[in-house]
Amino acid sequence: MNIKTIILAAGKGTRMRSERPKILHEIANKPLLKHVYDMSRQLENNSIKIVYGHGAELVRETLSDLDAVWIEQKQQLGTGHAVQQVADYISDTDNVLILYGDVPLLKLSSVKQLISNVNEHSLALLTVNLENPAGYGRIVRNADGQVIRIVEEKDANDQEKLIKEVNTGIMAIPGDKLKKWLGQLNNSNAQGEYYLTDVIEMAVADGVTIVTSQPDTADEVLGVNNRMQLSHLERVYQQQQAARLMEQGVTLRDPARFDLRGEIERLGQDIEIDINVILEGKNSIGSNVKIGANTHIKNSTIGDNVEILDLCIIENAVIGNGSRIGPYARLRPESVLAEDVHIGNFVEIKKSSVAMGSKINHLSYIGDTTVGSKVNIGAGTITCNYDGVNKFRTVIGDGAFIGSDTQLIAPVTIGKNATIGAGSTITKDSPDNQLTLSRARQTTVDGWQRPIKHECKDAGVTTSGMKEVEQRKEQLPRTMSGTIVEEK
Repeated sequence: MNIKTIILAAGKGTRMRSERPKILHEIANKPLLKHVYDMSRQLENNSIKIVYGHGAELVRETLSDLDAVWIEQKQQLGTGHAVQQVADYISDTDNVLILYGDVPLLKLSSVKQLISNVNEHSLALLTVNLENPAGYGRIVRNADGQVIRIVEEKDANDQEKLIKEVNTGIMAIPGDKLKKWLGQLNNSNAQGEYYLTDVIEMAVADGVTIVTSQPDTADEVLGVNNRMQLSHLERVYQQQQAARLMEQGVTLRDPARFDLRGEIERLGQDIEIDINVILEGKNSIGSNVKIGANTHIKNSTIGDNVEILDLCIIENAVIGNGSRIGPYARLRPESVLAEDVHIGNFVEIKKSSVAMGSKINHLSYIGDTTVGSKVNIGAGTITCNYDGVNKFRTVIGDGAFIGSDTQLIAPVTIGKNATIGAGSTITKDSPDNQLTLSRARQTTVDGWQRPIKHECKDAGVTTSGMKEVEQRKEQLPRTMSGTIVEEK
């Protein structure tokens, strides 16, 4: 069976109140149209045609990677008119599937069921029953329960508006018959548009059976016309992702407060995820992993037995087995951590590798750096990698100990098992197995007293008291009140 899928995506989406075309608004960081496209790509022997219109240039630019034929509908004159633009691409032997670019949650199983109902003697139609059918075209059946036509709400009478079975617009039609009926469409209706739904009545007149099927839930076929509907379908989608992960053995502390905005390429066992975690892009998560609350992970690989504490941001990074991250840590792109690495609170790593067993536990920035194994980097350490124009690299050898409040001015190499004294500014390479430090000489001021705030004469200070203050000032150096004693 050859399938031609037509995705109608030309609408402006006025109720979105946005400059962006409706089909480019996103669910889980993916455009609505891309959701529909990705689902339809899973059908065998299928070629895809996309009818676009409003915001044409932006739509094509944003989704230029889609393997589809793009057909512009320069005037938006209704769904029938949109499908007419594709008529030249339809063969008589095709089965034509009509989808909509703003209906993002339609399942492949529902589409396959729909397609199975179409043949040379039948047209397949997806319908749904709604408690509140306002705004939808109603399915009109005869006394025998057979579909005889679809009436749009604006053209429906009071009796027809009571019908709860509505048209989703999603249908599959034999190619030869669709081309014939497209040529017979007219715009004699309240909207002055060419309705694709009119082909139902034409099919009945030609003795073609209308076979209906329904999706598992109404959310599958809900379209997005405003921000409220977009928000609703976002939560439906996220609930589906959460349910799928829990079925695979993941513990979610609260499925309602979890977002998967992408895919997990590898999923281990016994994973625990706390509240408000966002997984974005393509991630890989090993076994026995714990992810703390309010953490955002994007395009990263997490090994086995990793613990990520609360409030971490991890992007395009690799975390080795047994490592511990956070809280309040940030791993920026191209950060690669080996096994048993500890990255602590308020530590930022960028474009750096950290070898096995090393620790950077407090308040540090490590950028453009190669850190060896079993290195201990103290609090407040900064690798000064940028001179305002160029980036330079720091290399820290295995077993090195970097004291707190140290600045390593790149390019610089710290030797194996070297020790850098706390408070140092290192501008030259340090040798293996040696202590290197850079400090100003410490001084103590003998006899120094803290300044005293004296009241003015008008507030009760005597003249003799003012003279005493002036005399004491003259006896002290200009820079400080006391005598400098150097520490040997």
